[in-house]
Amino acid sequence: MRYDGKKQWGWRVHIEVGGIRMGYDMEGRGAPLVLLHGFPLNRAMWRAQVAGLRDRFTVIAPDFRGFGDSEIPRNPMTMDAYAQDVIALLDALDCPRFALEGLSMGGYVAFRVMALAADRVSALLIADSRAEPDTDEGRQRRYAAVARIEDEGPAGYLAEFAGLVVGPTTKAQRPGVVQAVREIIGAPPARSLTAALSAMASRPDSRSLLGEVKVPALVVVGEEDTLTPPEAAEVMVAALPNARLVRIPSAGHMSNLEAPEAFTRAVRDFLAAEFPTAG
Repeated sequence: MRYDGKKQWGWRVHIEVGGIRMGYDMEGRGAPLVLLHGFPLNRAMWRAQVAGLRDRFTVIAPDFRGFGDSEIPRNPMTMDAYAQDVIALLDALDCPRFALEGLSMGGYVAFRVMALAADRVSALLIADSRAEPDTDEGRQRRYAAVARIEDEGPAGYLAEFAGLVVGPTTKAQRPGVVQAVREIIGAPPARSLTAALSAMASRPDSRSLLGEVKVPALVVVGEEDTLTPPEAAEVMVAALPNARLVRIPSAGHMSNLEAPEAFTRAVRDFLAAEFPTAG
């Protein structure tokens, strides 16, 4: 299945990597672009971007372990473990080099892919995420969520979370987006949620990586994102040697779902400028 720049792929499949079944989509033609989803969603959150980019890129969107169609974690997880799953998938697809995009938790995983395999990344795109680790207060919130899920089950936590990740303009003017987020989240198992929350709480500080990123970078943030606000995006852009910032108006933490056209255009324009012959 080696990418040859000519064949057009388009299938939704599973593959065995690292001893687990991993779900992913692979659609389009051209240079590979890997999309890493946010917590507690899955690869379905990228549908608009896949549709808007597959004419020029081979878009690969995996499900993290425990989400979507990927198997539930058997052991505690770390950001490095999620990153290793992504790398193993790309190895199995014989994809030696790729542009890499991650939103929210996907951004945390993207930084660990950079730490483990920077030579394979042709461009880095980070959306609604941050490089610094959780504060003590942030870790306490995540561990409190773990305790709640273990005590009560996931339903109440997930219903509240879907309302937290979209901005006030979206809630007021595009209420269907909140319902769409809930539908994409679905009903991931409690063990998947608690493993991811614990991994995010204990994730390493990625700020030291930023100055070592030699490839072009794009940072995207919703102007109404309160979880990873525009100030965090500005800090990353200042530290990255070759980066640009795009702020998405009237969007919160799920900027790719709240303003899909603006988000997709930002990604497409960035990659077209940096790689004009791609595809």
